[in-house]
Amino acid sequence: MNTAPPVPALTRPPRLRPGDRVAVVAPSGPIPEDRLQAGLDILRGWDLEPVVAPHLLDTHPTLGYLAGADRARARDLTEAWCDPSVSAVLCARGGYGAQRMVDLLDWTAIRAARPKVLVGYSDVTALHEAFAVRTGLATLHGPMVAAAAFLKDEHTQESLRATLFEPESVRTLASATAGALVPGRARGVTLGGCVSLLAADLGTPHARPSARGGLLLLEDVGEEPYRLDRILTQLLRSGWLDGVAGIGLGSWEECGPYDEVRALLTDRLGTLGVPVVERMGFGHATSAPTVPLGIPGVLDADAGTLTLDVPALS
Repeated sequence: MNTAPPVPALTRPPRLRPGDRVAVVAPSGPIPEDRLQAGLDILRGWDLEPVVAPHLLDTHPTLGYLAGADRARARDLTEAWCDPSVSAVLCARGGYGAQRMVDLLDWTAIRAARPKVLVGYSDVTALHEAFAVRTGLATLHGPMVAAAAFLKDEHTQESLRATLFEPESVRTLASATAGALVPGRARGVTLGGCVSLLAADLGTPHARPSARGGLLLLEDVGEEPYRLDRILTQLLRSGWLDGVAGIGLGSWEECGPYDEVRALLTDRLGTLGVPVVERMGFGHATSAPTVPLGIPGVLDADAGTLTLDVPALS
């Protein structure tokens, strides 16, 4: 039986203010320059000063799905985090590659630096987990600077802007499509992200031992139902889901017909005996809210809401 302690509430970094400098890094896949520039313009429109990491537009010399060499990507993130003039580190896109560089970050230096905001989703789940476990810092599962949803969708933009500058205004996550897959209410601390990345983290150094006591937020993209079955079954068999308090489900883009995905989620998660909310909207959707990780709150499956006890940022 998994006897890991409950998921703890984490340290909240300070909110952003007009004029703050924010670093943009590429921990995973390569960045289309035109989309990057459009995203930087949005940040400038919020009266932020974006700082582009030195290797942001690199491409790996032989592995074209990576934004440059692992050590270069790790150095960019470490230097951005340790720069005292930078208030937030925003990821430019996901894809794949964060797992390859996460152990190359200078975690001693990162822990010594002042707390700041980390934003990203998808492959950045590996970094959310690493920052939670290795630094005790709350982070934001939110849109990336060069992501299509951030560039095109006003709701996605506004959710991130409000979370960064006015976090007390977005303490309740609600969606018109959300509803109870399993009814009930649960209290815990938020964690999660892309479920395939959570499963891939199992057995690695510094991996979170358990979701016990947490409000687990799950989503993914491009995983057919049988592959999602394999991923969830791995989490179940490992004991990682033992004692989870509640589960919130986001988007499942390109994962097959939703009725098939829903049947799978019901089969694998519905027997845990905890509240489960479906279709909460976060994740790889064309319009997606920012969701804080590491913050205590209440998941109400009947109301289809997640309400945070405190704002995401201090």
